Amino acid sequence: MAPCKLNSTVSFGHGDASVSRSEPENGFSDSLSLFHSEKAVQELLQQTPVQGSDDHLIEFSEALRTVAKALRRAAEGKAAAQAEAAEWKRRFELERTRNLQLEHKGNDKCEMNQSRWTQTTLDNVMGLIRLMLPCLVCGEVWKEKDRQVSEERSLRENNGDFEGGRLEKSTNGPVLCSQANQHFEEGCLERICSHEVLRDAQPVLDCNMPNRIMRKASFKLSWRCKGENSDQHKHDIVYFERGNITTAERSSKQISLKWESNPQTVLILTKPNSTSVQILCAEMVRWLREQRKLNIYVEPRVKVELLTESSYFNFVQTWKDDKEMLLLHTKVDLVVTLGGDGTVLWSASMFKGPVPPIVPFSLGSLGFMTPFHSEHYRDCLDSVLRGPISITLRNRLQCNVIRDAAKNEYETDEPILVLNEVTIDRGISSYLTNLECYCDDAFVTCVQGDGLILSTTSGSTAYSLAAGGSMVHPQVPGILFTPICPHSLSFRPLILPEHVTVRVQVPFNSRSPAWASFDGKDRKQLAPGDALVCSMAPWPVPTACSVDSTDDFFRSIHDGLHWNLRKTQSFDGPRDL
Repeated sequence: MAPCKLNSTVSFGHGDASVSRSEPENGFSDSLSLFHSEKAVQELLQQTPVQGSDDHLIEFSEALRTVAKALRRAAEGKAAAQAEAAEWKRRFELERTRNLQLEHKGNDKCEMNQSRWTQTTLDNVMGLIRLMLPCLVCGEVWKEKDRQVSEERSLRENNGDFEGGRLEKSTNGPVLCSQANQHFEEGCLERICSHEVLRDAQPVLDCNMPNRIMRKASFKLSWRCKGENSDQHKHDIVYFERGNITTAERSSKQISLKWESNPQTVLILTKPNSTSVQILCAEMVRWLREQRKLNIYVEPRVKVELLTESSYFNFVQTWKDDKEMLLLHTKVDLVVTLGGDGTVLWSASMFKGPVPPIVPFSLGSLGFMTPFHSEHYRDCLDSVLRGPISITLRNRLQCNVIRDAAKNEYETDEPILVLNEVTIDRGISSYLTNLECYCDDAFVTCVQGDGLILSTTSGSTAYSLAAGGSMVHPQVPGILFTPICPHSLSFRPLILPEHVTVRVQVPFNSRSPAWASFDGKDRKQLAPGDALVCSMAPWPVPTACSVDSTDDFFRSIHDGLHWNLRKTQSFDGPRDL
């Protein structure tokens, strides 16, 4: 009588387990089934045991109690999982609502990929929750059985019943585990895998690319390094038919530019209020037109000066407003600057996107970025127009000011590109600046002093150097983090990797606002709550080299700063024996 009742009860228990797994994914129905299963177990335990019941029936009742506890814990775990899933769903709904507010800024493809990513992620979260429930039940059952085995082992060693109890437990235990593993494998086949999520999250390409302009000269860039036999080994890295440079890979190796079609248009930018520069500009324009048959663009101010000198310069072209100036990169193949580093900074600020190669002639003071001499401009320009030439890709910072009144991080002022540095200082206030600094949303430090400099490696020999920062080769990608007169003895400058995003925020408890300047101009006030976000811009400034980037860099710090200039120690003196 007892064995028959035992077998029917076991089949009933396994039947409940299978039914609970085949229930719909509705949380209420699953909880109800678990409740009925637990109630059936309790009723079975309260029945009067049959006369002559043995240790096997007692052991089975203990197992039923374990199953009841496991079912109760599974119900509690599933309720918690459903609550977590509801919270995830709420967060994703908020994210979707936020993205819908920006739909006028994107195209239809962007919206489709965004909604697909949101739905796919939500489905994966729900799938993981459903897959973890059987494992939770299996784990609780195994844990309880192991505890009972350890307790019964100590109790039954003296009675000789340990072997029989262990044998029956070993035959019943793995059944639940195998069923849970089978359910786990079935769930994996029904869920969306990680490679499908990655496939759906493809980058969105910009559909508003400008049309191809045939008059632009095309060129390609290549790495160049010296081998053992001084042979130059080249590898293509960047190639654009329209002549626009976008950084595809950064390296400290030498970069060579080779024209694939002859340049046709040259833009000449000059330092204002200089008679010698005006004379050189008129002479260079005449030579480029007569000898090289090139189209010449100049600033409106320069065109007026040339036409005042002679009507011969009627062929010179210029732009009327800022809108036309923003399209210069689609027309100009080469930029020539006549001045100092400030003229190079001005030329870079004219291009909000891709920048044509720049040939800087030194007519200023220091000239860290102007390796060419104006006395030999014909030979220099002949060499550049013929190619190939070594260039330096000078990274720029893209800066965005986010006001405290902005509803989200996308409501920012117009982005500003800087070639040297962006400076946040205390302005005319006599109080210390109080700036909270974050790197990729991780808190870095709080700057208390006169201010902070975020500099490119090209600007490492400018304001950052005067504030105690290090001199860095311009081909080294990175962001210099240099404090200005910090009120701390341990605040040393940092060099951050190029891929980070730096956020500098004025806290609400600051005594005064801060001021931000970009390459020494365009000062903006930062009130408490405002933030400045800086990251590496994707459009570097390519400047031509006289020899190569390394030779030009050391020559500039030797000639401009007299770096490590010292009299040589006399050879006649005490010597080591």
